[in-house]
Amino acid sequence: MSSLPAQDPQTPAGLALATGRQSGRIHSSRSLRWSPRWSLAVSLLAVLLALPTLTIVSFVFVPAGEIWHHLADTVLKDYVVNSVTLLLGVGVLSMIIGVCTAWLTTLCEFPGRRVLQWALLLPLSAPAYIVAFTYSGMLDSSGPVQSLLRNVTGWSLGDYWFPEIHSLPGAVFILGLVLYPYVYMLARAAFLEQSVCVLEVSRTLGCGPWRSFLTIALPLARPAIVAGLTLVAMETLADYGSVQYLGVSTFTTGIFRTWFGLGDASAAAQLAAVLLGFIFVLVVLERLSRRRARYDHTSNKYSRLPRSRLKGGRGVAAMLFCLLPLTLGFLLPAGQLLLWALQTWHLALDFHFLLLLWNSLWLASVTAMIAITLAVFLAYAQRLNPQASVSIPVRLTGMGYAVPGTVLAVGMMILAGWLDNRVIGWLESCCNLNPGLLLSGTFIALIFTYLARFLSVSLNSAEAGFAKIKPSLDDAARVLGSSPGQIIRRIHLPVMRGTLITAGLLVFVDVLKELPATLVLRPFNFNTLAVRAYELAIDERLAEAASAGLAIVLAGLIPVILLSRSISRSRPGEGTNPVEQATTHQQ
Repeated sequence: MSSLPAQDPQTPAGLALATGRQSGRIHSSRSLRWSPRWSLAVSLLAVLLALPTLTIVSFVFVPAGEIWHHLADTVLKDYVVNSVTLLLGVGVLSMIIGVCTAWLTTLCEFPGRRVLQWALLLPLSAPAYIVAFTYSGMLDSSGPVQSLLRNVTGWSLGDYWFPEIHSLPGAVFILGLVLYPYVYMLARAAFLEQSVCVLEVSRTLGCGPWRSFLTIALPLARPAIVAGLTLVAMETLADYGSVQYLGVSTFTTGIFRTWFGLGDASAAAQLAAVLLGFIFVLVVLERLSRRRARYDHTSNKYSRLPRSRLKGGRGVAAMLFCLLPLTLGFLLPAGQLLLWALQTWHLALDFHFLLLLWNSLWLASVTAMIAITLAVFLAYAQRLNPQASVSIPVRLTGMGYAVPGTVLAVGMMILAGWLDNRVIGWLESCCNLNPGLLLSGTFIALIFTYLARFLSVSLNSAEAGFAKIKPSLDDAARVLGSSPGQIIRRIHLPVMRGTLITAGLLVFVDVLKELPATLVLRPFNFNTLAVRAYELAIDERLAEAASAGLAIVLAGLIPVILLSRSISRSRPGEGTNPVEQATTHQQ
């Protein structure tokens, strides 16, 4: 029998024993009980982070004003029709691209598959508004595509028809190319987890690859595909930059116009409440779909999936089909951004650009560190007490990602203004002091909104990290005298370091790309790369916006690559050599 790992001070169990010996005593059973203060702290944090959303919901009960009636009579129908059409179009395009490419890269063998299986996630690194203004510059009447067409054919402007990118179909095209990786990665993970026995039985019964896909693999992967489509739908409804730039009227653009154009916070909040209702319906439908579709299609023993080798023209067709969305969604926009950046580097790369880079980096870094800290606290609280008094508030804190940044920004602005007025009024009456705005237009409000929206990203990672640590290790450490804080600091954090770094990177990039919340809540005379790229694009200075856009895309590549590696390793036996597979089977 091997020596106990607790005897090694470098192992987590060894740290637990060392901590227990240093304490010099064994905690009584009373000290191991759950403290109600944890439940109170978790509940307060959940309510605090939900305040912007609750503020928006409260405006449902506010009597409608004249501006709301004006919106309902004139543009509300357009907002609903355009949003629903955009939702359906992007969903169908994302499903076709995501499911088909996931199937081909998982269960077919063709030239370039090893590269394409991770490269198909690269469009996730490019924000939709950056891809939108890049395609606008390429496909505009004075852009390189139409200029080349006129030079080759001798036509003049107006002699030919060319698709208009500044339209609803153009928005569907852009968002579909950027968001299909959500469906792709979840569908591919589902295909990787499917049992080899099921697929082999279908082939034994005479099913070819295409029939096995339609009748076996696709129905079994339906819950994962629905989850991916729900993410696509929420991101579509939350998008502001691309639809605003392409001239499509949706709820997000209507909220901005009502707030800044008409100056009516109540009407803007009521529009945001309607949009929040759409998001709520999507979440409920996804939950119902997952509940009704429970399949036991995985196996405890894994082997390499049997891939159908596509030869000749079929292999080339599969490669081109997978290469097309990658080219349109990432390679072409990134190449155009790089070309523009090289042409305008002497105008863009100055002290002002370095200041923008610094603003974006420190803002994203601070938010990521706070998010990781809160996520570890919430996940550990749920680990100590998985009862409803803790699990429900923890789940509520993780719902912020489903709320669009526009909605959270409007709710935060209203909430911050109300608190500022109350505090200033109280200080003037009691102390004759007027400190000015304390929350509105400050970094506190901006970072708080980021946390309310992106905390779920780090929370999911923290929960996954804690799930890999056996609870018996915690029990041993507590019996030997370690407090919860010591257990987290000396045992859990070293074990979860890689998971938490990945979670921090994901939050970092999400904050770096966030546009609507930053536009609304940023302090006066403060800009980020995302805001600057959007402002330059609105002013039709597309080449000058390329440097800021390219910096955001490059920053987003790191977590996308990590995510792709994680999906590829989700099935034991995939990506390993035969010796490693034999060892896995023996174990």
